[in-house]
Amino acid sequence: MSITSAMYTGISGLSANGEAMSVIGNNISNINTTGFKSGRMLFSDVLSSTISGGSQIGRGVQIQAVQNNFSQGSFESTQSSTDLAIQGNSFFMVQNDSGRYYTRAGAFNFDKDNILVNPDGYQVLGYGIVPSSGQSDGVLQPIDLTSFATTPPKQTTAVNMVVNLDSTQTTPTLAWDPTNPVATSNFSSSMSVYDSQGNAHTATVYYRKTGANAWDWHVLIPDATAGSPIDGTLTFDATGALTGQTPASSAAQAITFPGGVAASNITFDMGVNSSTQYASASSVSSQSQDGYYQGTLTKVTIDDKGFVNGVYSNGQLQKLYQVALASFSSPDGLSKVGGTLFEETLDSGQPLVASASTPGVGKILSNSLEQSNVDMASEFVKMITTQRGYSANSKTITTADEMLQEVLNLKR
Repeated sequence: MSITSAMYTGISGLSANGEAMSVIGNNISNINTTGFKSGRMLFSDVLSSTISGGSQIGRGVQIQAVQNNFSQGSFESTQSSTDLAIQGNSFFMVQNDSGRYYTRAGAFNFDKDNILVNPDGYQVLGYGIVPSSGQSDGVLQPIDLTSFATTPPKQTTAVNMVVNLDSTQTTPTLAWDPTNPVATSNFSSSMSVYDSQGNAHTATVYYRKTGANAWDWHVLIPDATAGSPIDGTLTFDATGALTGQTPASSAAQAITFPGGVAASNITFDMGVNSSTQYASASSVSSQSQDGYYQGTLTKVTIDDKGFVNGVYSNGQLQKLYQVALASFSSPDGLSKVGGTLFEETLDSGQPLVASASTPGVGKILSNSLEQSNVDMASEFVKMITTQRGYSANSKTITTADEMLQEVLNLKR
């Protein structure tokens, strides 16, 4: 009876080591699978039987568990801005009609419906953005760009200038004349301002020296039907710093444009404490205005906090979504479902859903993919030891068979 038990003990070793070889083979076959997490086989002994005298005899080996190794894989740089990798222990969240899943494989792209998906068509989940704050709204949803194909125009409400006006200039001989501004001013600069429908209008600021440390400024907008020109003064101190302007930078100037657009109220900040009057050529250090025309979405970028940013043809950058991440108290308890996807189980616990803005969640790398964390050298060593274990257990069976043969030979 004991010899027969020895044969079954050997069989348990063959079975367990055979399954271990399957785990090793699966790891090696996925050496190039994006975001793949390797597994390892854990063995345990089978409950021993008790013989006379209280001694115990083992009954062989069994598979205790196949554990996933969630160590960080290395990163591969790519050419696609929607290729994402996670530096940390979190997972991307994806869904289809069958349910919600979790993955480390971030090879995403926008499909024909402008929804961010993985290669199998699972929709990537993220948060919407509150326009006033630029932060996530906490509402989990697919990252869908359908409603962000264009961005509406914005009416100009503020103009900001920083200039240097040449202190060696003299007052023009002719009095200031809107019909002949070039001959009646010392310097000028131009920019476009935008009405409520996104139409561009050229606004030119003319500067005219009127005395020591004193200049006039005048804004001409040729196609304005009212409110142009705008007239003001600039006062500099003895060091050449601009110390005052009229009208004040907070005073909005009402300007009317043709075409049924809304009236514009624009403030002009000429750079008090920034603009100068030095003995060098007049020049513009900076000029800006806050309006723009309607833009179309030209490309999408994703930053390290997972914000999906739309870049528009009018130069605007707009936050559209924030990629959601999920972490688990026990990721070893996740169940593999194929396609480099995992699903939650009772052992993994429920996901803790957050974003890369949350401390400790992880960091998102764009134009990157996480490679498989399989260590090929380690797997080949395991393969050798597993093969040796399989061979040794086969010897247990053949030896037990020879012992039984000896018993049968007793009758001869």
